[in-house]
Amino acid sequence: MINTLYLPELREMLETGDADGLREFCTALHPARTAEFMEGLTASEAWAVLQVADPQTRTEIFGFLEDDMQVEIIETCDPEAVSQLIADMPADDRVDLLNEVDAAVVQELLPLIPPEERRDILRLQAYPEGTAGSVMTTDVARLPEALTVRQAIDEISLQAEDLETIYYIYIVDDENHLRGAVSARQLLTHLGKPNMPIADLMERDLVTVEATDDREAVASKVAEYDFLAIPVVDHEQHLVGIITHDDVIDVFREEATEDALRMAAIGAMTEDYLDAPFSTIWRKRSAWLACLFIAELFTFTALAYFENAIAAVLVLSLFVPLCISTGGNSGSQAATLITRAMALGQVGPREWWRVLRHELMMGVALGLTLGVIGFVRGFTTPQSLLDSTEHLDVATEVLLPADVKMEFTDSGVELPVGAQVLQKKITQPALVSIPEGTKVELVHSLEDSSIFRLPAQSNIRYPSNIRWQLAFVIAQSVAAICLWGTLVGSMLPLLFRAIGFDPGYASSPFVATFVDVTGIVIYFTIAHAWLLQ
Repeated sequence: MINTLYLPELREMLETGDADGLREFCTALHPARTAEFMEGLTASEAWAVLQVADPQTRTEIFGFLEDDMQVEIIETCDPEAVSQLIADMPADDRVDLLNEVDAAVVQELLPLIPPEERRDILRLQAYPEGTAGSVMTTDVARLPEALTVRQAIDEISLQAEDLETIYYIYIVDDENHLRGAVSARQLLTHLGKPNMPIADLMERDLVTVEATDDREAVASKVAEYDFLAIPVVDHEQHLVGIITHDDVIDVFREEATEDALRMAAIGAMTEDYLDAPFSTIWRKRSAWLACLFIAELFTFTALAYFENAIAAVLVLSLFVPLCISTGGNSGSQAATLITRAMALGQVGPREWWRVLRHELMMGVALGLTLGVIGFVRGFTTPQSLLDSTEHLDVATEVLLPADVKMEFTDSGVELPVGAQVLQKKITQPALVSIPEGTKVELVHSLEDSSIFRLPAQSNIRYPSNIRWQLAFVIAQSVAAICLWGTLVGSMLPLLFRAIGFDPGYASSPFVATFVDVTGIVIYFTIAHAWLLQ
């Protein structure tokens, strides 16, 4: 939400040319707060405000403006002044910004940027996206190893104004090979020994990364060692830059956002949610949803295959959502855990067997837990749902042996054991409800049998004693599907990583869709074994 608190005053100062007021506005608050209060301004208005600030303050405030605002300022404002602003920015930030700017504008600006900064920009732009080189900064505090503590402090005091950070000071030889590092704290605590060579203080066993390393792996390494910055070297150990902790935070945020979107079956997005064009969000969401919808059509095929089983024991259809959702939930849970473990470097494709064993035991334990709950729910199913009902579209005749009598009730009749209807022999008393205003008619009465006619639109309810069997079916199906979902959810991210895909694509909707289809097959296969033999 745009902060409009100071907008009227800012526009008034711009209209009246109040440079002193604008200068005070730029310096009175933290640059981030100043940029926040400028959000409601247009690009030209924001640039006019920045013009009154000194170069350092201007650069700091500009760095906190929204990305779209920064790009618009670069593309629309005075190229001469903009090129100087770019030159004053931290090396990594200006490269990231120029990557978002129109290529024609960049080509126009580059000749206006001082040669040293221009070469630095071109060098950093040459690194592929996603590598350490693409997020590092070349503003590094570096010293020759021949200096003493006093000389080192004097030299750093001269460099500090142009550096992004001086937490660590890197020691290099005459050919810029990285030899070691000292911290600013070490130098200050040894001020009492000003003639001590910094070579005696520096740490020589350094953790480094190469410029071509994957940025996510680099970020994990910085987090693992709790570094404030990590040196970046080339294959010959020349110091080419550093990656600071704020860049690592950005990497983790971008990677986490990307993984979250992929696990929700949404394509990668760089725009803010409310600022992104409707068509962009529709395209990214609809593409995945369409694919998943098509995949879910296989559930229709699976249910159609078991049509006879559903017709024979109608109550089975009521438990379908319960059973297949169990597989989707357990699979999504496992996929999330494994994806996170892979992101933290805890497991990889080579540990698939250990993961499989672990999830096999976990799937069995979870399946037994849910299976007990499913057993209780299946056993407590109302008898009315267990009984099967047959609807008679036309008048139907019932054959009764001479020694069997039919009991009449208020709403119909009770067919006794031994009666035959639709060529089926009644093995348990069955209740027939008939439409209001109709009656059961006697058609023939013979010595050994009688024939009655049931009116059309009657319903025959056959009592069922499958309560225990149904409970076992639900319990076993839930346990088996939970185990299957857990195994699928844990193995898919490992498989995707092994074949070169991002594990985030093993998303919860993807796992749930796959387990839904296979879960139906598992459920009705078990039901067939218990109830339909």
